[in-house]
Amino acid sequence: MDNEALQNFLDFAAKLKGDEKGEAQLFCDRLFRAFGHGGIIEANGTLEARIKFSEGGTKFADCLWVAPGRPGVLIEMKKRSEKDLKKHFPQARDYWIQMNPEVVIGPGAQKPEYIVLCNFDRILIYRQLTQVDDVALSELPDRVAALNFLLPQPRAPIFHHNVEAISRDVAGTLGDLFKYLVFERKEDPTRTRHFLLQCVLALFSEDFGLLPNGLFSELVRECQSGVSSYDLLGALFRQMASPERAKAGRFKDVRYFNGGLFNAVDPIELDSHALGLLARAGARNWRSVNPGIFGALFEGTMDAQERHTFGAHFTSEADILKVIGPSIIVPWQARINKAKTYTELLGLLSAIGSFKVLDPACGCGNFLFVAFRVLKDLEMQIIEKIAENFSRAGYKTLGISVVTTRQFFGMDVLPTAVEIAKMTMMLAKELAADAWNERIGKRWNALGLDYDQGLPLDNLDDNILCQDALLTEWPAFDVVVGNPPYQSKNKMKREMDNAYLSRLRERYPDVPGRADYCVYWYRKAHELMAAGQRAGLVGTNTIRQNDSRVGGLDYIVNNGGTIVDAVSTQVWSGEAAVHVSIVNWVKGEEPGLKRLVFQNGDSTNSPFEYHEVQTIGPALSRFVDVTPAASLAANRDSGCCYQGQTHGHTGFLLDRAPAEALLAKDPRYAQVVFPFLTGDELLGQKDSLPTRYVIDFRNRDVFEAARYDEVFRVVKSTVFPDRDAKARAEAEKNEATLAAQPNARVNHHHANFLRSWWRLTYERAELMAKLDSTCRYIACSRVTKRPIFEFVAARVHPNDALQVFPIDDDYSFGVLQSVIHCEWFRAKCSTLKGDWRYTSDTVFDSFPWPQTPSLAQIRAVAEAARSLRLKRREIMARDGLSLRELYRLVETTPANPVSELQLKLDDAVRKAYGWTKKEDILSGLLALNLRLVAAERQGVPIVGPGLPPVVVDRNEFVSDDAVGAG
Repeated sequence: MDNEALQNFLDFAAKLKGDEKGEAQLFCDRLFRAFGHGGIIEANGTLEARIKFSEGGTKFADCLWVAPGRPGVLIEMKKRSEKDLKKHFPQARDYWIQMNPEVVIGPGAQKPEYIVLCNFDRILIYRQLTQVDDVALSELPDRVAALNFLLPQPRAPIFHHNVEAISRDVAGTLGDLFKYLVFERKEDPTRTRHFLLQCVLALFSEDFGLLPNGLFSELVRECQSGVSSYDLLGALFRQMASPERAKAGRFKDVRYFNGGLFNAVDPIELDSHALGLLARAGARNWRSVNPGIFGALFEGTMDAQERHTFGAHFTSEADILKVIGPSIIVPWQARINKAKTYTELLGLLSAIGSFKVLDPACGCGNFLFVAFRVLKDLEMQIIEKIAENFSRAGYKTLGISVVTTRQFFGMDVLPTAVEIAKMTMMLAKELAADAWNERIGKRWNALGLDYDQGLPLDNLDDNILCQDALLTEWPAFDVVVGNPPYQSKNKMKREMDNAYLSRLRERYPDVPGRADYCVYWYRKAHELMAAGQRAGLVGTNTIRQNDSRVGGLDYIVNNGGTIVDAVSTQVWSGEAAVHVSIVNWVKGEEPGLKRLVFQNGDSTNSPFEYHEVQTIGPALSRFVDVTPAASLAANRDSGCCYQGQTHGHTGFLLDRAPAEALLAKDPRYAQVVFPFLTGDELLGQKDSLPTRYVIDFRNRDVFEAARYDEVFRVVKSTVFPDRDAKARAEAEKNEATLAAQPNARVNHHHANFLRSWWRLTYERAELMAKLDSTCRYIACSRVTKRPIFEFVAARVHPNDALQVFPIDDDYSFGVLQSVIHCEWFRAKCSTLKGDWRYTSDTVFDSFPWPQTPSLAQIRAVAEAARSLRLKRREIMARDGLSLRELYRLVETTPANPVSELQLKLDDAVRKAYGWTKKEDILSGLLALNLRLVAAERQGVPIVGPGLPPVVVDRNEFVSDDAVGAG
């Protein structure tokens, strides 16, 4: 950037009085000029950006700049005399939480990635609500790279105060110390963990002034010179546990910590390597460590052998606030704003001091940590409102802080997580006391009042419990928050004890067996909530679909719950491969608009969409809520929709060359060796052809299979040993489960597979029998971002990654490939990560087909479908494209021949339904579904999939093109 422009800005800023009201806009405008813009308006930024708050009212952010493709920044200015900038972060945070960027800025806008607090002399920089730097304006010539995100052509910022990076570093260092002591020194893991948590609290405490300045680090240095760490650190920890101060000696200024963590002191004698790691951690400024993420990072280093994997345990504060904001901040802020009298405010102070927060799957306590900080801030807002509006005498009556860590409760099954969560909340109290004394305490001290000293810490042994929340009673609560475990039903079966699953199903008989694990937390939370109470939970994004939705969100909505704020789907910050939904609800009615958010993409940086709606249904959909649609017998019983074959073992698969060699060697092998097509090959191969073959003995017994000698030997040598071993392991697990719980349900999958070891795991006999009687079938990838259908020759066996429709006519193909079916698919499908997944029971079985199309309309659909397919293949052959590549171009460049033919097909299908172009597709399909369901209940026949009854000569509608037909 231009150094002269920067210096001119600094000279200008130095001349300002630092008036927040009169000079903030001028300061922001000159700042943008210094970074190469014509000014804030020329950069398309907004001054006094209007932020509409959900609890009512509008507030104004000083400066907001969010340009397309840019990270964006929100700048909040304070007067020059305001030295404690950090206390104003909650204000900027709430702007960020409440902001609907599409309303404030325009369609497609995103929330700013950065928040800047400035008092004309100093700049605090936050990235995604985590502080990353603290820069004095006088240092800006040397530190200008910290604001690189303001440049017209952005560069990566360079931060010197990155809280996340520092927290990762110290967690990694202490994690290395844990692993060294446990894996190399062979120390007891539980004892080591407890000792290191005591060290962590001491490291925090010396930098926050709760221990004498630098005491713990000084002791570590003495140990490095030869003094016993067992004696020296043990003596410190015992003094921290003692309510009686030492009468003399080096620990005479050590205050009573209590808190439970020091009740048992069993130090470890550290060698030089271990002391070096502890000294390295202590060299950091622990004021720059965020306990809200440190605990999770530290747990990760203890659980993982590779340091890079512990990032999966970390959840960003921005994501946590998507729960804490709607469930705690918004309702409390509304109450504070509404309170006008001293009596009302004093009542709120009493209420907030008894408000109980529960995280029933608390992990390392990061949700509880953020909730505690938020509640302390709300308490300070109440006190400041009293101080600003009422007499000094009234102010004196308030006493010390009423919000304590004893109001926060957590449960987890992992002892390590529970102990870290307790420590995290102890550190939260230390931080809160520090912030309280900066913001409130100095004022109270001037009045001769007591204020929060931070010690002793609270003993949280009765608050953070090592228990299974689903099978034990919950502590009393006012709000439930958290991020329950993510296991799908399949992972539950693989990873959990059968006896446990049996107890779970017995306790929650109304939750469908195929529901995801997190659904049980939603269910139990709502069962226990009293009227008016709130909850906010993260879940797999399948909680809005199928059996998981039925067991959780359907139950909530149908039993007095109102969803007030939800993220339908997003990539979770804790692990990039996980897509989640976030649901905040209240038990009872909630007037006003609700907020529904979607993330489009598979990256944490993918853009969000923000919608304000009157009602959020259990499907968390911005479209017409089609959850009332029911299965149609005409579809369900048609035999027209199947999942492809599950081979179950790689021993059944052959690469093309060896398979073709076998087929050339003996023509009989063509009876049991077939091309095997996957969804990825259908979409990703230039010719959509399979690259492998499958050995499928179908319903042949072992003697018949053995006649195909060479093929049989391949399967016997690879599949049989594995199936035999897995069946034995399953039998041992079942025996142990039944010994523990005689009535438990146990699995016999592997025993069943062993009985027919030479056959595919799921050969789909009914489907394959149908394919025997046809020349081609329709298929699409079961997991996809875009439903693309294709005809496949019947000789090609479909893998289970394909959804298979044993229908051979062009009319049916046209209906399935139309936008009408596509919209239904998107509204009714389940998801895998960020992709849609075709599910027969929800998508196909409920999809209402046209009921009274004329023969001419049927011909129009069939002809349009043929034209679309032929054009796709023509372009693919000419330009060497796969179907996936072709459709990516179609989506980015709408003016193309494929799109033109798709529009013709869509128009033809609309007419078959009797609709105009103005008809809302989902509304029309839902209404038709409900009408057809009612008709079937009355015994009236309806038209299902396939050619309608009006067609006499079906050959007119059956062409011969298909993948693999040559």
